[in-house]
Order: sequence, then structure tokens, then C-alpha cells
Amino acid sequence: MPSLERDGATLWWDRRGDPSKPDLVLASGLGGTHGWWTPQIEAWGQHFHLLVFDQRGTGNSSRVPVASVWQMADDLAAVLDAAGVERPLYLGHSTGGAIGVALALRRPGVFRRMVVYASTTHGDAYRRKLLGLRRMLMDRVGMDAYARYTTLLLHPPYFINANAERLDADEAAAAAALGEPEVQGSRLQAILDFDPRAELPGLDVPMLVVCTDDDILTPRHFSEELAALVPGARAHFEPRGGHALSRTEPARFGEIVLPFLTE
Repeated sequence: MPSLERDGATLWWDRRGDPSKPDLVLASGLGGTHGWWTPQIEAWGQHFHLLVFDQRGTGNSSRVPVASVWQMADDLAAVLDAAGVERPLYLGHSTGGAIGVALALRRPGVFRRMVVYASTTHGDAYRRKLLGLRRMLMDRVGMDAYARYTTLLLHPPYFINANAERLDADEAAAAAALGEPEVQGSRLQAILDFDPRAELPGLDVPMLVVCTDDDILTPRHFSEELAALVPGARAHFEPRGGHALSRTEPARFGEIVLPFLTE
């Protein structure tokens, strides 16, 4: 599989889908691995030439600490250059949304269109309490407890009740894909420290902001603020699906996102 070396880390990436179709980058959230997008990789390959990657600190990339979201944005820039991808479409979930925003601010014109889904604008008091508890679970109980708590944060009750066995397996895989507590803790801190609000009014890229009303990990007010600050940004708020809409309701997610990406 293709990879590159940058800033003390090996960064893994891959291409999926139809090479004759438009390039679409899929950037996952705090878990950091391309497996988050399995429903889309399977369903969207006929529409796009997908670029997937594992972020620094996770999956097939080096399990090393992260300095900042800006560092991860520079990682993504290096991946785009290595893959020969110019002006792709972009879909970022949570931390992946922040990475895309950071790169778009650093490299104006890098993306043709962006979807930022279930993401944030800064680390407020609510997020600091919530992510602080996640860090405490890692340090004092272990990665298995962190993964189980993550399931509760990502998925609404109706989905957990209907998919309990599948989620048990997902938790085990997620725990195995993460770095040591120091590494994952650095990722938590990086997203809390990221605050581009002063620069967002200068962002010039067509953007769709997506969030659900029952997202307790990145509540709706962040997406409302992001859509208000980015000139011309559109917003869509779905009644349910939690923080994991692309996985809890993949067909509905496609109905929301694909028309914007293919305009």
C-alpha cells in the first residue's frame, strides 16, 4: 500500500473507486482510520475516485503523538501531493472536518467543494469536559473502556439497540487501531486547541455543513456557527443519526451529501 514519510511519521493512504471519476478525499474523525468510511467506499466507488488515509497516530500510519490540527493538515497536503491529486472534492467527519478547514485556510483553492460533517469550531467548556472524561478513561481504565464510551457518544440509542453485536466488534477493532493513551490524548488535545474562527470569514470554497439534532459529541451549535462564519456556506440538520450519520443512516447521508458533491 502507498505511504510516505513526513515530520517523523509514516503516513498511509490508498485509492479506491473509479479512476475516471472525480477525486474525493474522505477524512475520518478522531478515530483517524479510513475504515470509518466503509459504507461510502462500498457504495460510492462508481461515482468517485476516492482517496482514503489513516491519520498520524492511528491505523496503518505511525502511532506517534500529534502536535496540532495544522500538522495533520500538512500531512494531508503531503498525501495529496504524493497521490498527484489536485483540487479534489472533500468530505471530512469531525476531526477530519477540522483538518480540511485548516488545509483550505493554509492552501486557498486546494478543494473544489467541501462537506464538513459533525465537526466543531473550537474547544468550548462542554467539549473540554467530555473529552477530558475520555482521556481519564484511557489513562485510568484502558483503551477498551475508551472504545465502549465512544460507542455511546457516536451512536443514538435506537442504533445501539439494533446493532449491539456489530458495535461490540467495532469497539475491539477501534481499540486496536488507536495508539497508546499518550498518542490518542495528543489527538484529543489537538482538536480542543483548534480555533480557526477568526479566519473562517476569509475561507473561499463552496461548503456544506451537516449535523444531526441528536449529536452529543459535536452538538449542533458548532455547525450553526461554522455555517454562519464561512461565506456562502449551506447547512443541513438531520433529526437523528447521532455523531455517526454516515454509518447509522448511510442511505440518507448519501441523499444529503451526493447532490452537493456532484453539482
